[in-house]
Amino acid sequence: MPTTTTQGVTVTVTTNYLPDYSSPAQEHFVFAYRIEIRNDSAFTVKLLRRHWYISDASTATREVEGEGVVGRQPVLETGEIHQYVSGCNLKSGVGKMRGTYLMERLANGEQFRVNIPEFTLVVPFRLN
Repeated sequence: MPTTTTQGVTVTVTTNYLPDYSSPAQEHFVFAYRIEIRNDSAFTVKLLRRHWYISDASTATREVEGEGVVGRQPVLETGEIHQYVSGCNLKSGVGKMRGTYLMERLANGEQFRVNIPEFTLVVPFRLN
C-alpha cells in the first residue's frame, strides 16, 4: 500500500479493479481507490481541495482539481482518520495516479499541501 506523510498527515492508498463496470473490448477499465488520511500532527486540519495527475498508458496525463473529496471537506482532529472511496477510468488498463491535498490548520489558517503517494492502476490480466 503506497503511503506518504507530509507535515504529520499520512495518506495511504489501496486500489481495486472493477471488472463488472469495465468493458475491455471498448477500452474502458474502471478502478476504485480507497484513501485513508490520518492526522498525526499537533493541529486540527481541514481538507480544502484536491489536485490529481492521472496517467494512462494510451493517453496523455490529465489533471483533476476541485474542492474537497467526494463532496466533503473533512476536518480531522489530532489522531483522527478520514477514509473515502472514489474511482477512475482508463482506456489502456494500465496507469498511475498521484496528487496533493490542500489542507488548512484551523488554529491559525495556515495552508499547506499534503502529498498523495503515486499508485498504479493495472488490470489483473496485464500482470502476466
